[in-house]
Amino acid sequence: MECKVKNYRFKELVDGILSIIPKNTEAVKDDIKDNLKILLNDYLRKIDVVTREEFDVQREVLLKTRKKLEDLEDKLNK
Repeated sequence: MECKVKNYRFKELVDGILSIIPKNTEAVKDDIKDNLKILLNDYLRKIDVVTREEFDVQREVLLKTRKKLEDLEDKLNK
């Protein structure tokens, strides 16, 4: 299963967990890796974590909205 959250820290976390599993268990290691990705993705979704891209898009929308609001307030105050 492909990881939905493309993040270096996320991959680092999964790799760190996998590093403590004995090396002679590659088949089990692959299953654990897939399950870890699923569990971590589900957990991140439950705590409403957004990607950096989503955050940046919403930030831009908010900045534009704030600018429009300031312009309208200026017009009302004149």
